[in-house]
This record gives sequence, structure tokens and C-alpha cells, in this order.
Amino acid sequence: MKLFFHYCSYGFSNCYVLGSERPEEPGALIVDPAVMDEQIVGFLEENDYPLLGVLVTHDHIKHVRGLRTLKRIYETKIYAINPHVNEHRTVMVWDADTVNIGPFKIEVIATPGHSSDSAVFRVERLLFTGDSLSAGLVGRTASAYGAAVQMTALRSKILSLPGDFTILPAHGPPSTLETERRYNDGINGFDEISGRRPKFKLDLS
Repeated sequence: MKLFFHYCSYGFSNCYVLGSERPEEPGALIVDPAVMDEQIVGFLEENDYPLLGVLVTHDHIKHVRGLRTLKRIYETKIYAINPHVNEHRTVMVWDADTVNIGPFKIEVIATPGHSSDSAVFRVERLLFTGDSLSAGLVGRTASAYGAAVQMTALRSKILSLPGDFTILPAHGPPSTLETERRYNDGINGFDEISGRRPKFKLDLS
């Protein structure tokens, strides 16, 4: 696979494009299109990639604003836990689903808490974690209950995955799962009773 990373000044967010390296199965997926600009279109066109689908980790405008432009250019499907994203109908996916899109096999992992529709998409050894998990941080939640629900999902479904993975979050730099297991203060400093995280950490998600 080819991975194209695009930093979006809108929302200070990350957009990713995954491209196939199989000549017999060309195509690409976009993850969290905060914008749809000439750089993303250029990557698709230069590689002769048909756009096979869009993966949305959660329906917050910082990560889906580019859908309006994208849908004017490409006739493609949007995959999300939400039935509608930014006024666009989606192909709904569910926790533990495996979705095959062209040459890509995508595992859906629901991680509610930051939002009710938060999901992590696993593609081989890559984890597109949205705002649920990033370098040193976990997603901001509206309540202690939401924080506990999110932490349970992260620990039981993400941190428990065997081996190491590359984490590609919606904000901030990439990381590895092993690094977050060891050093993520949002996880290791979580108070099980209060549902609170360490106050000294700045959460930008």
C-alpha cells in the first residue's frame, strides 16, 4: 500500500489516502476528509487511482468538511457508523464488521466516548484512530461516563491487539500501539473511580 498523509489547516486535522500497489486492483480510500483540495486530488490522479470509498472515524465537522467538495468530484461511497455524515447518506458499518473494498480489507472497531459514532479502522498493521487515541492522549469526552466507556473500548479492543501497529490519528503525529501502551498518560493515568484523566495533560482532540 501507499500511504499519503495530508495535514489540513482547517481543524488542524489529518487526512489520509491509502493507495493500492496491485496493478490488477487499482484504487484508493480516503480517511477523514477534513478538506478536499488539489493535493489530494493530485495524488489520486497522478497514480491513476479510482476513489473506491471514504472512511469516516466520526461525524465531527473538523474531519468531514471536505465531503461536500469530494462528492462533487467523485461518485463514491462513504462508510461510517452513522447513517448520515455531514448531510450525506453512508453505508453503515458496525463494530467487528469486516468490509472489503477493492483490494482493501477493513476491520471496524467501535470506540464510543469522544462521540457516539467513534470508530477505529484497521487496515493490515495500520490503525486509523480518529480522535479516540492519539500520541499521548485519548479523546475528550463530555462526561465521566463517556470517558469510562471510551477507556473500556480502547483497552479491550485496541490495546489488547497482538503485536504492534502504526497509529494514525485525526490530530497530531503518528505513533505506535506499543508506545501508547507504555507511555500514554490519558490511558495509564486514568482514574477508574472518577473517570478522570490527568489534569496536567493538554488534550487537543
